[in-house]
Amino acid sequence: MADKNRQILFAARPQGEPKDSDYKLVETPVPEPGPGEVLLRTVYLGLDPIIRLRMNANTYWPSLELGKPLHARAVCAVVKSNNPDFTPNDLLVTQGIWADYMISNGKGMDGRPLPKLDPARGSVTAPLHVLGVTGLTAYCGLLEIGQPKEGETVVVSGASGAVGSVVGQIAKIKGCRVVGIAGGADKCAFVEKELGFDAAIDYKRADFAAALKAACPKGVDVYFENVGGAMFDAVFPLLNLHARVPVCGTVSEYNVTERENVPDKLPALLLATLGKRLTIKGFVISDWFHKMPDFQRDAGGWLREGKLKYKEEFVDGLENAPRAFNAMLKAQTFGKVIVRVSPDPSR
Repeated sequence: MADKNRQILFAARPQGEPKDSDYKLVETPVPEPGPGEVLLRTVYLGLDPIIRLRMNANTYWPSLELGKPLHARAVCAVVKSNNPDFTPNDLLVTQGIWADYMISNGKGMDGRPLPKLDPARGSVTAPLHVLGVTGLTAYCGLLEIGQPKEGETVVVSGASGAVGSVVGQIAKIKGCRVVGIAGGADKCAFVEKELGFDAAIDYKRADFAAALKAACPKGVDVYFENVGGAMFDAVFPLLNLHARVPVCGTVSEYNVTERENVPDKLPALLLATLGKRLTIKGFVISDWFHKMPDFQRDAGGWLREGKLKYKEEFVDGLENAPRAFNAMLKAQTFGKVIVRVSPDPSR
């Protein structure tokens, strides 16, 4: 075990796109676990756009604290244990921090013991996305809020990403026509050929709005919103009577600080919401944690049956987490972004 603990601290609240100076890499002594605690070594960190929102002072999630390590879901290995539920070399999934080591009381956000991972049962990184909170987000947002019906058209923005890719595949399982929005030919090809969407539209096309309309000849019944901005502008006119719009995120807006010469779209939105009887509902996944057992039962079965697929992009080294995070926010990554912090003991 190393004698130093590298941590990446939240140094300053970003104004727009996060800068190098908004992060600070420090070294501290490796902490010692107290009674009932365990010392964890970070193996993998999963990066999610919600971290950018938590960098702001006022958000619907608790804001990150300046001078403290940034947060992320993590796969960790137990190094030392003063907790009878865990022994050294156990692999756990937990709410972690951007650091080599951390102390845990062995319990998750729900107060239950942290789940142990068995490499013999499958990928140990899947709980960071397709079998974890990311997948739960897709599952609950689509099924509980979107409520897709067989034969309906579902459109998903951010379709090649960790959430969007799961949304579209579940919609296909439910018998829907699924159209994904993604950036670039490679991502669109993955969405269609690997994930099985009926169509994938490149939002970088000059005729993006027209191409999306052509891919949705019967309009749009469910629009799963991950991106906002131009994506919503293109989908909005296509929404059918009684369409549902689960709002999971608006990642295109997270780095925006000023808006100039932007037309006021609120009157049109309200009129359409009234006339088409639209349901536009935001959701925060912490409200749906009680659905985790149902989700893991269903998603686990779909994975075993080959109905759920996923893509991971690995970045090596804790020191490279800020670069990977910024690239993700600019849609320069592909699939779930995972930082490989230390060697995986299961490999």
